[in-house]
Amino acid sequence: MTAIAARAGVALDTVYASVGRKPELARLLIETAISGTDQAVPAEQRDYVQAIQAAPDADTKIALYAAAITAIAPRLALVLGIIQQAAHADPELAALWEEIAERRAANMRRFVADLAAVAPLRVDPGEAADIVWATNAAEMYQLLVGQRGWSPRRYEHFLADTWRRLLLADQ
Repeated sequence: MTAIAARAGVALDTVYASVGRKPELARLLIETAISGTDQAVPAEQRDYVQAIQAAPDADTKIALYAAAITAIAPRLALVLGIIQQAAHADPELAALWEEIAERRAANMRRFVADLAAVAPLRVDPGEAADIVWATNAAEMYQLLVGQRGWSPRRYEHFLADTWRRLLLADQ
């Protein structure tokens, strides 16, 4: 927080007054990275969530979500990585990290329920949500695109293909 204040050329108290303590700043960074704007946007108000909900079939829902994750991950991966590392030494950040993980899991359950409403699933909804939760993690993007040199487009196709194969029953 001291480094942020110094870089901004303001007093530390000004940073605290503007965004709050470290967990609040971390939450703001995460939310703005997800939204791609300078403010947090609740999940149900995000354009891609609304498009997924309106999509008529599972293939379209999956394609839309894979595209959204591919757009979000480059903004989110580094922020989450820093917060995850800092969480080991900071109980407030550890609690935030756990809250984020649980919120992601709840969002994946909603996504899977939306899929199940239009197509039969290969696995039970809880397992399907866990699969999406694990495979859409920013760490996966960082590994494949950041470290293995995949293009974002290849990653997007990988996600969509993986989810179709693992989640949807043969039709």
